[in-house]
Amino acid sequence: MTDFSAPLRLRLDGDALLSNWHWLKGQGGAAACGAAIKANGYGLGAAEVMRRLLGAGCRDFFVSNWAEAMALEPLLDVGVSLSVLHGVRAEDMAVALHSRARPVLCTESQVARWKGAGGGACDVMVDTGMNRLGLDWRGDVGAQVAGLEIVTLLSHLASADEDAPLSRSQLARFSGLRNGVAAARYSLANSAGICLGHAYAFDMTRPGIALYGGIPRREAAGHIRQVVVPQAQVLQRRRVLAGDAIGYNATHVASADMEIAVLNLGYADGYLRGFSGRGSMRVGDMILPVVGRVSMDLTAVDVSGLPEVAEGDWLTVDYALEEAAAISGLSQYELLTGLGARFDRIWH
Repeated sequence: MTDFSAPLRLRLDGDALLSNWHWLKGQGGAAACGAAIKANGYGLGAAEVMRRLLGAGCRDFFVSNWAEAMALEPLLDVGVSLSVLHGVRAEDMAVALHSRARPVLCTESQVARWKGAGGGACDVMVDTGMNRLGLDWRGDVGAQVAGLEIVTLLSHLASADEDAPLSRSQLARFSGLRNGVAAARYSLANSAGICLGHAYAFDMTRPGIALYGGIPRREAAGHIRQVVVPQAQVLQRRRVLAGDAIGYNATHVASADMEIAVLNLGYADGYLRGFSGRGSMRVGDMILPVVGRVSMDLTAVDVSGLPEVAEGDWLTVDYALEEAAAISGLSQYELLTGLGARFDRIWH
């Protein structure tokens, strides 16, 4: 069997990943720094991300569901913690009760289910204003969780990426819970929350997007490094005559004769139509604008005046997350997690 490579690849910078984690850890002061590796490590590959962060000293990891947890359980060792943020459904109990991962109990039904089954150590999520998952902070949370062996009491900030009063309200509410609900540790801050200061760190922070190169707030700019660099291979170079249209619905008509490169990249790969006529690729220091509409598997870029770009060449996609989000109208989270399975993922 011969080696096979895809015409798409993600160049993943392991040094940048670790640099980002160390910076985020430093911003949290004395708090431990965990890592959200849900959604397959935000699309990078959860097992590879976890291995690298374990080597750097990270000991607390978070996934969304039990399928994700089971894929990573072989990497768990003494002193390594894996928490399942969506808690435990009835369908999950057989797995959860025998797993080294812990459920983050989110509802009264989940609490009752775990207690009734004699479940051991767990985490608990309390909603302090996001109205997503969690026990309501206004209820008698202490009574609701009585009898549980709570390792970490968590809440999640809704608007930490903005200068919003809700973050201060959530901080005050969670601080009150710390005084009334017994747990070994308390955790509130996500990537953006880490940037709000030590008051939000409590015992452990839980960065996600910033680990992978996202800029959650202005305080992180200049410190967080790009981790993911997509590249696509040229399938064809072709000449387009003045007056000819490029791509679906003829959204780009050549004003003069031009040369384009057609790349093996499209919205099925996560390079969405928001980049149509707005995105760009690079070869060396040269910027190659996207021309016409991004289609399912193909994207065209202008290579006029660059005779060296030929079939089989690799072009780098401009994909620094903050800038790409502004160009495309997508969130940094969508940009990362939407990168498809057709990319080879290559760590260096």
